[in-house]
Amino acid sequence: MIALACDHGAFDLKHAIMKHLDEKGLAYKDFGCYDKTSCDYPDFAGPAAKAVASGECDRGIVVCTTGIGVSITAHKVRGIRCALLSDVMSARLTREHNDTNMMAIGAGVTGEMLALEIVDTWLNTEFSHAERHQRRIDKVMALEND
Repeated sequence: MIALACDHGAFDLKHAIMKHLDEKGLAYKDFGCYDKTSCDYPDFAGPAAKAVASGECDRGIVVCTTGIGVSITAHKVRGIRCALLSDVMSARLTREHNDTNMMAIGAGVTGEMLALEIVDTWLNTEFSHAERHQRRIDKVMALEND
């Protein structure tokens, strides 16, 4: 199950992602927002990140106008590794090397076609399980305990 969340600035992109996931038969849970009324992204990205961290959802995709606010919000939740993505290569490498469990996209930065390609690449790329990558992830995650 994929957690999805957006603010008003990325409402249309979230719906394009939902349609895309529907076409691929992938399950998701929509954490909002639910219309284009001005809103605060932490109210939606926060619960989506908590759902990923708790295991309710396997991964999460959060979107706002730049992707920055939702990625910062997701990172405030213990256990989240969220990558702000705007290209396919980064989507692949952040899964292979960082085992990210959330991704963020800026609807005002990345066009819909590219965004959907990034989503596909991120969802379809597995973690490498290379010792050096796991060692680095462990060091990053240990910072939450400082």
